[in-house]
Amino acid sequence: MADIKYDIIEEIGILSENARGWRKELNLISWNGAAAKYDLRDWAPDHEKMGKGITLNKEEAGALAKLLVQREL
Repeated sequence: MADIKYDIIEEIGILSENARGWRKELNLISWNGAAAKYDLRDWAPDHEKMGKGITLNKEEAGALAKLLVQREL
């Protein structure tokens, strides 16, 4: 598997943290030099390891926010 390069442009927030210190974070990340996207995934404390996650462009993130507001979570 090729190396994946990422640059965390902005750390937006932490949703949760487990006992091992891994945190579920929402960040703005540039993957392999591409335009930054919203990214939700688990990260090791040093940001050197990551779990599976999802990336959303601005429009998708806005649509998700509207859906969550409609559900009145």
